[in-house]
Amino acid sequence: MMLHALLPRHPVPALNVPLTSGGRFVLGAAPGEHFDLVVFYRGLHCPICAKYLIELERLAAEFAQRGVNIIAISSDDEDRGKQMAEKVKASGLSFGYGLSLKSARQWGLYISESRGKTSIGIEEPPLFSEPGVFLVRPDGTLYYGAVQTMPFARPPFQDLLGAIDFAIAKDYPARGEFTGPV
Repeated sequence: MMLHALLPRHPVPALNVPLTSGGRFVLGAAPGEHFDLVVFYRGLHCPICAKYLIELERLAAEFAQRGVNIIAISSDDEDRGKQMAEKVKASGLSFGYGLSLKSARQWGLYISESRGKTSIGIEEPPLFSEPGVFLVRPDGTLYYGAVQTMPFARPPFQDLLGAIDFAIAKDYPARGEFTGPV
C-alpha cells in the first residue's frame, strides 16, 4: 500500500474530532493567527507520548504567544483520551480523540498492530496510528510535517518554537512542495 504524502503549500485533509473537554475540534474553524500545531500521538498505552505531551503542555503558553493553536489527537476512545489529558495535566493543550484510521492514513500516518501490553502495563489498541507533527497555516495548507514509524526521536517542541519565530520574522515559505521530475 502506497502511503499518501501531504505536500507543503497544499490543503491538508479535513480533521474533525471530539474533544475530551467537550465540543469538537474542526481544523480551520477557528485557526491560530499563524498556525495550528496538530500533534498526533499513539495513545494512552505509550509512555513516550505522555512524556512528549507533558513537554508540549509545559510550552503551551509559548505557542499561544506566537499565535499558534495546539491540539493533541489519537485514535483512542473518549475514556483513554481523558486519561491521557489527566496524565499530562492538560490546561493549555486540547485533546482530541476518536481519530479514524482512515483519517490517519489521509494524513500520511503509519498504522501499527497491537503487540499486547506496553512497558507501563496498558494494552495497545488492535490498530493505532504512529506519531505525526504538523503546522497548518490559517488557510488550511501544510507548512511543516513530520511523520514517524516509531515513537522515538520526535521533533523537539523547543526547536519548533525557534522555527516558528524564524518563519514569522522572515515570512519564510513552506518548503518541499516541488513535485516535478527529478
